[in-house]
Amino acid sequence: MDKTQPHPLFKLATELGPLIVFFVVNAKFNLFAATGAFMVAIIVALIASYVVTRHVPLMALVTAVVVIVFGTLTLVLHDETFIKVKPTIIYALFAAVLGGGLLFNRSFIAIMFDQMFNLTSAGWRILTFRWALFFAAMALLNEIVWRTQTTDFWVGFKAFGVVPLTMIFAIAQMPLIKRYHQDPASLEASDAAEGDVSKG
Repeated sequence: MDKTQPHPLFKLATELGPLIVFFVVNAKFNLFAATGAFMVAIIVALIASYVVTRHVPLMALVTAVVVIVFGTLTLVLHDETFIKVKPTIIYALFAAVLGGGLLFNRSFIAIMFDQMFNLTSAGWRILTFRWALFFAAMALLNEIVWRTQTTDFWVGFKAFGVVPLTMIFAIAQMPLIKRYHQDPASLEASDAAEGDVSKG
């Protein structure tokens, strides 16, 4: 099914908006108020994404569910540990899904990133392995930061450190994507040829 492609600025706003809300509210009030605001902002971003594109990316949906669950625990139990460990859970989950998929010769990175490009099988495997390592490293990094630094430092790292690191890593994968890119037209031609052979 074709999906409406949103403007890049809209996509950026829905991804960064909740993090900026989290940072600003924490700076003005405290982590608990920021957690509540973050949960609301995540939900608003999901709704806005669906209204505009009639589609919600899998990563955004999984992230929202974990945010709501751990955010609720943070507010109900009044324990900031839950919201701090939330990124670790998300990154570890993504790393486990991608790495586990590779063990069964499945590359789930295409589903996770909403099939943004077309690669050969080898390309998907390499890209999946790299992202699995990246998510595992980010899980470890989050644990180190929240356990060794102040809450304000961790919030700043979450809002202004994680996104640049992710963007730098994603950009670093462009040579791989170009090398293993497969033209959709050639894929359709290949599928058609296989269909003709099977009929013959």
